[in-house]
Amino acid sequence: MKRSRSTVSFQGGRVYIPPYNLALMSNDAEADETSLHYQRLTWDAFRKGINGLVNKVNATNIKNIIPELFAENLIRGRGLFCRSFIKSQMASPGFTDVFAALVAVVNTKFPQVGHLLSRRIILQLKRAYKRNDKVQLLAAVKFVAHLMNQRVVHELVALELLALLLERPTDDSVEVAVGFVTECGSILGDLCWTQSNGYPAVRKELDLVEQDDQLTHEISLQEEELDPENGLDVFKQVPQFVKEEKRYEEVKKTILGDESGDVADSDAGSEDEDDEESDEEDDEMKINDETETNLVNLRRTIYLTIMSSVDFEEAGHKLLEIKLEPDQEMELCIMLLECCSQERTYLRYYGLLGQRFCMINKIHEDNFEKCFVKQYSNIHRLETNELLNVAKFFAHLLGTDALPWHVLAYIWLTEEDTTSSSRIFLKILFQELSEHLGIHLLNERLYDPTMQDPFESIFPKDNPKSARFAINFFTAVGVGGITESLREYMKSL
Repeated sequence: MKRSRSTVSFQGGRVYIPPYNLALMSNDAEADETSLHYQRLTWDAFRKGINGLVNKVNATNIKNIIPELFAENLIRGRGLFCRSFIKSQMASPGFTDVFAALVAVVNTKFPQVGHLLSRRIILQLKRAYKRNDKVQLLAAVKFVAHLMNQRVVHELVALELLALLLERPTDDSVEVAVGFVTECGSILGDLCWTQSNGYPAVRKELDLVEQDDQLTHEISLQEEELDPENGLDVFKQVPQFVKEEKRYEEVKKTILGDESGDVADSDAGSEDEDDEESDEEDDEMKINDETETNLVNLRRTIYLTIMSSVDFEEAGHKLLEIKLEPDQEMELCIMLLECCSQERTYLRYYGLLGQRFCMINKIHEDNFEKCFVKQYSNIHRLETNELLNVAKFFAHLLGTDALPWHVLAYIWLTEEDTTSSSRIFLKILFQELSEHLGIHLLNERLYDPTMQDPFESIFPKDNPKSARFAINFFTAVGVGGITESLREYMKSL
């Protein structure tokens, strides 16, 4: 049986150390966080951790990888971070858009990391072009294209690159240029007002950064002195190591929330007894938080849980584990609705999640009913995209009977009581209900004898003008089949 060998990295290379001695050294080093060996161990652990995360990331699990990535000290290890990403992208160009999406998220919090990676990839591109290394050039060009799609790199680089490749065109340079425009032609068309066509700039599942949060680095191919800062890839002792690590812990908490510390501390179980004693003391003395810090942390926790879950079942399970105070259940519904409204297109994920909560607890059903009333009363404040998402969300809850249909009593369908925004909302709502249930089943719901009082507001029969407006409205939006009773009413007049 072959015995495993243990090595430790030093400035001049790697030295073999027997496992027993290595364990003793590690224990001694862990006792002194300021020691050189402890810092070297954390450096090696960071390198292995980054490589492991980069090697397993894909479009499906990227939202789960992001919190793990921010748990590492990306400021100290930004050189290793950039080297690992560039190396992995060269080995697997098919995952370039995934790597670029991950870099874009990190860039929003640590622009110096995104700027360093942009400089290095530009330098790699220029070296490959000078060496006529087509394989490396294609990979570098693809990475630049997707970094530009994610708005990490400025579009000026694209124009300079195309000018460089097509200044003295050859078969290889034209092939590289065509490949480049294919990857980023869509964003070039938006930013440079050209008629470039290509694949969509960013896949929906990799569109993780809001436009207002994007930080774009302006780097030119013409710059002669681009510093790759290769020294960051080499281990160096930090004089104030403990202080720097604590500073990054504070930064990490602002990004991931306070709950990130619970995941990072694997030794927390040994302090259970002390925690129980402190909990008893906290019960005796409760402090009122007037700054709403707890509320902000709760919303951050709910948001991160919703955005990092793979499907609605996982999200529902995690959200139910969050301990809510009696007056905090509404925050869960509000955050779910806000997350849904901020998506570029409606995702059924949110409707299924809202449906699950309504079915589990009557409190959530009542809260979503309150949200419906509040959203409809403020519908004029929503942008068109938000309005469409909210309408489809509530249509899903109504269509699955997760939300009681008497909420429609809050809608008065008359010319005086509706606005352009509310009419768009109602149009999408009833079109979705008609598509989900079918016009026959929708009629059965709306003409249920026990529900006629709540529905008088959407089928007004108090005067012919209101009835005629409702008939014309439903007919115009394609669901005129639900207006039979109103038509009979008009005939009787």
